[in-house]
Amino acid sequence: QVQLVESGGGLVQPGGSLRLSCAASGSIFSIADMGWYRQVPGKQRELVATISGAGRTNYADSVKGRFTISRDNAKNTVYLQMNSLKPEDTAVYYCNGNVKSTSWSNYWGQGTQVTVSS
Repeated sequence: QVQLVESGGGLVQPGGSLRLSCAASGSIFSIADMGWYRQVPGKQRELVATISGAGRTNYADSVKGRFTISRDNAKNTVYLQMNSLKPEDTAVYYCNGNVKSTSWSNYWGQGTQVTVSS
């Protein structure tokens, strides 16, 4: 059984910063692409950023230059550094990963709330 557990969400003022973490645990043989997505009520979940096993990154246009995704393969952890936060970044942020246990499967974390408000 594989679990992805996010942490680091919270309330921050506009212009502030937060760092999200997502740790994968369980019977893990390998992890390929990992990513962060976000969702607000009434809207579809949208991609924020992804990172490949080799470290190639991809960002939504709305967060380019403000957010940075990174990973620590030794810790099976992916991070999202969020700077210059805006009220429109308010959402539940979900971690996603393609993980090989006995076979390759896609996993989601439970989500962490990020609220940007003064």
